[in-house]
Amino acid sequence: MRTEQPTQFGYRQELRRTLGFTDLLFYGLIFMVPIAPMGIFGSVYSSSGGMVVLTYLVGMIALVFTAASYTQMVKAFPLAGSVYNYAGRGIGAPIGFLAGWAVLLDYVLVPSMLYLVASVAMHSTVPAIPVWGWLILFVLFNTVVNYRGIRLTAAITRIFLIGQVIVLLIFLAVGLTALVEGKGTGFSVEPLFNPDTFTWPIVFGAVSVAVLSFLGFDGISMLAEENRGGAGQIGRAMAAALGLAGLLFITQTWVAAMLLPNAAEVLATGDPDGVAFYDAAREAGGAWLATLCAIATALAWGFANSLVAQVATSRLLYAMARDRQLPKFLAKVSVKHGVPSNAILLTAAVSLVIGLYMNSRDDGISVLSSLISFGALTAFLVLHLAVIWHYLVRRRSRNYFAHLIMPAVGFAILAYVVVNANIAAQRLGFVWFGIGIIVLIGLYAAGRRPVLSGLENEEDSE
Repeated sequence: MRTEQPTQFGYRQELRRTLGFTDLLFYGLIFMVPIAPMGIFGSVYSSSGGMVVLTYLVGMIALVFTAASYTQMVKAFPLAGSVYNYAGRGIGAPIGFLAGWAVLLDYVLVPSMLYLVASVAMHSTVPAIPVWGWLILFVLFNTVVNYRGIRLTAAITRIFLIGQVIVLLIFLAVGLTALVEGKGTGFSVEPLFNPDTFTWPIVFGAVSVAVLSFLGFDGISMLAEENRGGAGQIGRAMAAALGLAGLLFITQTWVAAMLLPNAAEVLATGDPDGVAFYDAAREAGGAWLATLCAIATALAWGFANSLVAQVATSRLLYAMARDRQLPKFLAKVSVKHGVPSNAILLTAAVSLVIGLYMNSRDDGISVLSSLISFGALTAFLVLHLAVIWHYLVRRRSRNYFAHLIMPAVGFAILAYVVVNANIAAQRLGFVWFGIGIIVLIGLYAAGRRPVLSGLENEEDSE
């Protein structure tokens, strides 16, 4: 299979091509975290009127269209940088900068939120170590692993993934047994559809929260220059990771919803302490199962998920820096390890500072999660537009299904999610986007307008 080279776009092949399909699939799954709903189950349950399963189902369907758009753009531009490169080359460099700026909100803040959530959870289990102590430990471990190279990262994340799947299977086995024995509310379709609480605005508003669990499948595209199987392999890995994760999310939340002992309270007041899933686990198997799920979630978010999030963030910084849209030192690649070393170190430093600051706020985790969702959804909207503009307008494609219908439907669904998202997230997100516009104007004023290398030599590889 032919592997597209970044040289056709004016770049040197500096990152090492060592990843196969399984590596990419495991990377996507570990980025999404198979047990991710355990940490935000109560929030999704409350905001969806108890229809947590429907929320995850709608979220998966919505992102299937986004995965299809990623697949189309990675065929045309098999480069690190994800939406930044796709929008910049598919529409125009200034749009690419703004898309990169929007997705930065997602990628730069994701590790911070993961470290903070995991540190809080571990502190509750081992209170002798303060939250800031756990946070520093997580950051140091992941930075060392990432600095040593992508192969070590892939190997460690695979071990974590297997551990998560084992914990999930234990929960499902104990939970289903408990339901058969009459615990909880018994088998019910209400987590999928409850006519007493159903409205589309409620469901799509909850999707804006649940989408946090899915963020990560898109991170596979960040590894386009470390993938050895061609652009098509990136698309297949994204689709497979999204489908498998969606199935796992739906299954575990359905079981948890039927076991939740204080469902009415969670619906009324939410889940400020983030323990609703563990309450369901305790109902099914006792304190040991609740503790197992809590520790697994902490380790998954603090080590595995934040590890791959740091990988994706550093690749985005690297891609923008080599185009001179961020400081040049971020484009430095370690000769020994074949990784963007300075970008990795900066990502670690920023994650640590933001994590420590947000730990001092009562609403730190909710603020971070809202901003991350807004940044990701905004970038996905631009991605769909890039597919239409690049293929339909520029290339005069006649494949209307792949290059018009799919991205248009995906755009419409995500736009509705954004409209029904948390108002505070909308405001903060637009403030960030406004800052990006100011920075873009500053680049033009300084004579450094965004320009992507090799645009004059681009050839669609489709």
